[in-house]
Amino acid sequence: MATVEEIVGQPAPRRVQGAPWPERQGYHPSPSDWRDEVIYFLLPDRFSDGREGDRPLLDRSDLWAARPQGWRWDRWARSGRERYQGGTLSGVASRLEYLDDLGVTALWIGPVWKQRPVAGVEGGPAEPDDYHGYAVQDFMEVDPRLGTRADLVALVRQAHRRGIRVILDVLLNHSGENWDYDLDGQDVVRPQYRAGPPYDFGAWRDGKGGRLPRGIVPTGPDHGVWPEELQSPESYTRAGGDGGSFGPGGDEDPDAPYRRADWFSRDLDMGTRLQTMIEIYSYWIALADLDGLRVDTLKHVPLEHARAFCGAIREYAERLGKKNFLIVGEVGGGDTIQEKYLKLVGQDLSAVLETGETRATLRAVAEGRAAPEELFGRFTLPLDISHRALGSRYVSMLDDHDDLAITPQLRFGMAESSPERTVVGAGLLLFLLGIPCLYYGVEQGLTGPEPEERGWLPGWGVRDLAGDIYLREAMFGPEHPRELGGHAPDPSTPGFGPFGTSGHHVFDQDNEVYQRVRMLLRARAAHPVLSAGRQYLRALGRADGSFTAPAAGEVVGWSRILAGDEALCVVNPSSTESRTARLHVDAGLNATATAFTVVANTAEVGGATKHPVGSTVPVLPSPDGARYVEIQDLPPLSVLVAVNR
Repeated sequence: MATVEEIVGQPAPRRVQGAPWPERQGYHPSPSDWRDEVIYFLLPDRFSDGREGDRPLLDRSDLWAARPQGWRWDRWARSGRERYQGGTLSGVASRLEYLDDLGVTALWIGPVWKQRPVAGVEGGPAEPDDYHGYAVQDFMEVDPRLGTRADLVALVRQAHRRGIRVILDVLLNHSGENWDYDLDGQDVVRPQYRAGPPYDFGAWRDGKGGRLPRGIVPTGPDHGVWPEELQSPESYTRAGGDGGSFGPGGDEDPDAPYRRADWFSRDLDMGTRLQTMIEIYSYWIALADLDGLRVDTLKHVPLEHARAFCGAIREYAERLGKKNFLIVGEVGGGDTIQEKYLKLVGQDLSAVLETGETRATLRAVAEGRAAPEELFGRFTLPLDISHRALGSRYVSMLDDHDDLAITPQLRFGMAESSPERTVVGAGLLLFLLGIPCLYYGVEQGLTGPEPEERGWLPGWGVRDLAGDIYLREAMFGPEHPRELGGHAPDPSTPGFGPFGTSGHHVFDQDNEVYQRVRMLLRARAAHPVLSAGRQYLRALGRADGSFTAPAAGEVVGWSRILAGDEALCVVNPSSTESRTARLHVDAGLNATATAFTVVANTAEVGGATKHPVGSTVPVLPSPDGARYVEIQDLPPLSVLVAVNR
């Protein structure tokens, strides 16, 4: 045992077994209920470098002023696709005050582990840097382009002082492409997938993009893979895979192709290395005092191994006093597979990350393209848990760094270039069942370059061409990205800054989108009914006095109810029309109530409204014995919340 300071002051351990583990006086406790939290997901390379004070705030009314002479859109896009931009863990720490002011209570940070030091293979074409963090070369070290292990420990410590918890993104079933296959005596990077027997192991990659001689075990910290426990060829399935379709395979089949094949990676054999991965992440929980893990591609891990991993991590966290440690599994493939994992992996899997049909429907309702009943109907899933408890089993998002379920792969609001639209999406996300997670930049309404410039952007809106490039702008506005495979800035290339700019940041707390999202987060924190209550879509009043379900594009109203408390949440998705809406409330709970009190109204930011925060809305009887309230002149793209107590 050693102190944390002693451990991070020494080089990263070469083995996880026998590594010095930290000795702490105590660990940060878990929250009693993760539904009370608001998570904020960021990629550390794209959030902050801590030097925003050296750059001007972006003037969104004159974007061309933030584009240097000779600007080329292809270079800006290539910068975003291929390069580290320069964000760091200490940069994230420098923005904790900003996040605290917004109302964030938990950070989900993209992978921080050391990546392959050099992009590409010597003698071959250059490949993009793995800035996203999913091509790990050393699971016991932080990537030096992001900082140090000491920086990570300091970030978590500072976050905890502000009441912000930290969740790290981890890889369970794969590493980076740290070695090549032997195919008929030739070194091959990505052979076609085969069911078996395993391919022969070829050679380890070295730290310069080339290969070590065959049979040579890595010794230098940049060579091969670390820790040593992962240096045996038997640690990998060695099934090949070229990034294409993995073919058929049942969800409960441990040998399904998608559980054995490489995906621009090297797939680990969970039968031989599950315990190693458990020890690695237990080590990081102890060292950094983490509050949760988001497990990448959990669907690609056989169910028995997923259960064992989640159970072992939860057990270790409980030993440290973290009684409600969060484990979120990324389970792609739609709502059905997510339900199955919640059932089969069991309670040790805290929640699944919602990436399927529910997210797509949420976006469609927020854009006025789908009837609200389609969205609310998805919360009556055939799970063996109660309606209200369902909210604790899902981490919900509007968008993220992949958005594989959304075509085209664009941030919410990008298609119509509407920063204000993100407020509507945030309102739905924050006040529906689930543990809400905001993707970095939503509070600044990041919606990409102007529509008239998008014709110059390679593959804009075309899934197979652009992929996820335009989901990952750097909020801190770097002047230049880093050189491919290096640390120094590349002055020949513009930084991948927000709204198609470079050299200007967007940490603007006076921005109206930021202020509106902050208002919603503060209302959620102040009223437990908004995070823990049951959920009901409300009928909308018609001119003839009847009440019916709202159609696509109409005002959406729903209630959250907790014991005797009712909160009415109202969204106007129209971008052009103010709306007056009569909405049912619970007749029993409000039989003698005279009014609801407005606790949030985004229309109040930057404009006048008939329903300012603190005002009341009368509860009125209808001829059929129901009770309703009337919200008058709700402006376009606005959100209002009122409570009965």
